[in-house]
Amino acid sequence: MPDSFEKMLKEFFYPLERFVNFKVSNRQDAKDIIQETCLTAYLKYPALKNQDSFKPWLISIAKNKCNDYYRQKAKAMEIPLDTLSETAFTKSLCGIKETNAVKDTLELLGNKEKQIIYLYYFKGLSQEEIAKRLSLPLGTVKSRLYYAKRSFKEKYPYKAEAKGEKAMSTNTALMPEKIPRYEIIKSDKEPFPVKWEEVMGWFIVPKLGEKIKWAMYDFPEGKRTEQCVMEVTGKAQVHGIEGVEITSVEYDPMGCNSAGGQTKVERRFVAQLTDTHCRLLAESHTENGIKKYFTFLDGSDFLDNWGFGEENCGNDIHIAPKYDIIRKDDIITAAEKEFLLDVTGRYTVKIAGREYDTVCVTDCYTYIEGAMSEQFIDKNGKTVLWRRFNRDDWAIDRYGRKWTEMLPDNERLTVNGETYVHWYDCITDYIL
Repeated sequence: MPDSFEKMLKEFFYPLERFVNFKVSNRQDAKDIIQETCLTAYLKYPALKNQDSFKPWLISIAKNKCNDYYRQKAKAMEIPLDTLSETAFTKSLCGIKETNAVKDTLELLGNKEKQIIYLYYFKGLSQEEIAKRLSLPLGTVKSRLYYAKRSFKEKYPYKAEAKGEKAMSTNTALMPEKIPRYEIIKSDKEPFPVKWEEVMGWFIVPKLGEKIKWAMYDFPEGKRTEQCVMEVTGKAQVHGIEGVEITSVEYDPMGCNSAGGQTKVERRFVAQLTDTHCRLLAESHTENGIKKYFTFLDGSDFLDNWGFGEENCGNDIHIAPKYDIIRKDDIITAAEKEFLLDVTGRYTVKIAGREYDTVCVTDCYTYIEGAMSEQFIDKNGKTVLWRRFNRDDWAIDRYGRKWTEMLPDNERLTVNGETYVHWYDCITDYIL
């Protein structure tokens, strides 16, 4: 065992042990998972490029081992968790990311609760059939199903919204109810280099005194859905790294962003801006009365939603074409690599009675498989317009139809030979 690996494993063994014991209640199984994690980490250690990321890297291995453990448990009980189609959505830097909330909630239940929920809801068996199959009295089956349903409802992260609650909470004074009409015109000029200091996906520059409002608009109607107010409130430090704290208030968030059914969600971020990169270091919000914190050391729990770049280095603020993504009219060819973000042309954007000379920064499935975005940034480094596209079969298990069927009149692009459909836009008060 390399001396450096042994030293770092010893330093972070206690957080590893705590993480696994929290995830797995059976102590012997937890010990086995810890041993498997250490072995896998030892074998993969030579490929770790940045030793400063050892802790989140180690925890991410442990998390995968725990997921494998529950999959094997589920398989033994004939619960095919990987095939469950009901999903929820959670906010990421580029809008929406698909996650399986049903699977995650089932993993929190006891074995008997999982079993009876699966037989009743996914196999479609009656209570009498379940009683016969499990050799249990009918009364026991009814009682077990009742408590399993109640337990699932308590643990499920997305609560049903009370009738009329949404309308009562709407703050209509922030951003326009409909997006201003706009026109995007391709320029023959070469893209200009620009210094882009915004937190990617959140549009605010992490400097003292900065404020911004922004909103999302569904298409083809162009009607406002979620809107957000953000402000840099002071200096902050996370794990010894200095940055600034940003408050964010989201009004009428989509169910995926509502943090337990709230119609007003308050978040706090810590972001860092250097001479070369911009990145998020931490995020916190309250959900079901619990204050939750996530930092860049929390492995995939943070990186999958808030991180960007290798070892969360952030996005390069000095942007110019790298030619990883090539666009010709509505045809896009993207390289096969991680963190695929590139300038794909120069455009004039006419919106809200003004014209903006912009470069288009295109993101191809950096965060979300089957999703892409285009962001038009002017010479001041400010976002003028942000647009989201979905691959035709994105989240088809949830929606039951392709996006070309649901939104037949929306704009389409072709990315590496596959059809993508325009879904929604974002604008900020910078253009108003």
